[in-house]
Amino acid sequence: MNLIDRHILREWLGILGVVLMATLGLLLIQTMYDDFEDLLKYQAPVTDVVMYFAIKVPSFLAVILPVILLISLLYALGQLHRSNEITALRAAGLGIFRITRSIWITGVALCGLMWALNASVVPLSVERSRSMMEYLKYRHEVAVSGTSTGAGLARVVTFDNQRQGRMWFMNRYSTMLDRGYGVTVSELDTQRREKVRMYAAEAKFERERGGWTFYQGRETWFDPATGDVISSRPFEQKAVPYFTEEPELMLVFDVKPSDLSFFQLRRIIDYFTVEENPKVTTYAVRYFSLIADTVSPLIVIALAIPFAVAGVRVNPAVGVSKSLGLFLLYFVLLKVANALGVRGTLDPLMAACVPSVAMLALGGWFSVRMR
Repeated sequence: MNLIDRHILREWLGILGVVLMATLGLLLIQTMYDDFEDLLKYQAPVTDVVMYFAIKVPSFLAVILPVILLISLLYALGQLHRSNEITALRAAGLGIFRITRSIWITGVALCGLMWALNASVVPLSVERSRSMMEYLKYRHEVAVSGTSTGAGLARVVTFDNQRQGRMWFMNRYSTMLDRGYGVTVSELDTQRREKVRMYAAEAKFERERGGWTFYQGRETWFDPATGDVISSRPFEQKAVPYFTEEPELMLVFDVKPSDLSFFQLRRIIDYFTVEENPKVTTYAVRYFSLIADTVSPLIVIALAIPFAVAGVRVNPAVGVSKSLGLFLLYFVLLKVANALGVRGTLDPLMAACVPSVAMLALGGWFSVRMR
């Protein structure tokens, strides 16, 4: 990396750091405004409050990275252009790509960062912050009531495991205790006729040895052809090792696709089909979007550079406006394509890739014209 590369990179990264810190500060203030009241209500100690906001900050990064990248590039390159440094370098025979080479190399590195953020860091931050808030709420409810019964309960849980022919229903489920209450499990034959139904007051997922253990219930056998009861037997405790459904998989459709990691989305797509659960389409669109979003830093760079270093006779505000307009177009295309993908109009892979490929090609065309 020569002197020119270091100079361009230093000017840009300085502005990028300032914009990043300012944006994170504003988002942190907004988050504190939204969540601080709940933290006080749950009587969270100062250390837990600090830890909660520290965990939540990384969840902002994937959202703001393209925006701060665009703003910092437009400002830094605009400053260099107004001071005639870009003009002098071009007069010396250097092309735009040669002048901005260090920015493009950094953009490739930012693609890797974007992948890491979307695939694991942001979902982990969202999950940890949500789990911490749920734990603080659970601890507060236990302290107030003096018992863990009824604390930390989720709403009704339903799960149709068509692949293994089982349908689950729980009146309530505690994520803190890994226990379900008011549990009904129906085993179905290949024609989806009920063979066995199990009722239980409680059921617990055994993580170490696998399977579920049911407490204080009754097991009833049916004739699938007629629906008549064949036999029924009560039990105090019954372990069923071949019931392998994990609670996280049952509850996964209660979590927004944007809050799931790349590998969690992959697991959902592998486990379910669209025929088994139409909701899978939404998660498939999100999965492929994570892959396509990896190149968003390069798209932003391709949309920023040609307009930030426009000719000296062009009003800088015009170039900035064009760049911002194209970025807005990119955002709109993403939303429209995702909506079409979720509705099944477009294939999930096409819905995720078309906007990124189109804008990358458009940005490349503008960059080539600058040479």
